[in-house]
Amino acid sequence: MSSLYKDLKQECYEANMQLNALNLVVYTFGNVSAVDRENGVFAIKPSGVPYEDLKPEDIVIVDFDNNIIEGSMRPSSDTKTHAYLYKNWPNIGGVAHTHATYSVAWAQSQRDIPIFGTTHADHLTADIPCAPPMADALIEGNYEHNTGIQILDCFKEKNLSYEEVEMVLIGNHGPFAWGKNAAKAVYNSKVLEVVAEMAYLTLQINPNVPRLKDSLIKKHYNRKHGKDSYYGQ
Repeated sequence: MSSLYKDLKQECYEANMQLNALNLVVYTFGNVSAVDRENGVFAIKPSGVPYEDLKPEDIVIVDFDNNIIEGSMRPSSDTKTHAYLYKNWPNIGGVAHTHATYSVAWAQSQRDIPIFGTTHADHLTADIPCAPPMADALIEGNYEHNTGIQILDCFKEKNLSYEEVEMVLIGNHGPFAWGKNAAKAVYNSKVLEVVAEMAYLTLQINPNVPRLKDSLIKKHYNRKHGKDSYYGQ
């Protein structure tokens, strides 16, 4: 594969294969992208290609304005959402979108995922936000681009930092996650799915369960992410 973007394509390919290996996708419903900030491009899975057939050379290179820079296939239908996030959030290196069951169930319920336990608090101190379903005018417009607007509007409204909360649910749709690279975006997608399942089961056992208390939230987050962090398994 002779390409200026060989390493970027390989990173994107491996992240997409990991998404499949972690059982986060159904058929071809899911994608991961990896960004090259220096060249202002990102790599993303082509649309509709089964994971068992996907090859590194199939990965498409696109710029932040959705122009195809390299690749013979059509990029993922979610490309415009990825482009919008890269354009507006300069410190992310990878974006993932899945149709994982429990994450989607919460999105379809239009509910934030409450912070009930320390697994959640190990990764973020806030409830996992659910953006409201898209307004009709936006649905009729540039839908995938407008999904990016929907995510940024949600973070602005809830006063959240994209560097601290690296995941979101889109009401009636499903999850997006991001991180410093494509592998971290996949990691966050799996964390989101596990936390979504745990929260669902928790509410079945005790519908009146309280949120995790602030002292435990701070303790668990800081021991992993604070200046004196020491936790690792």
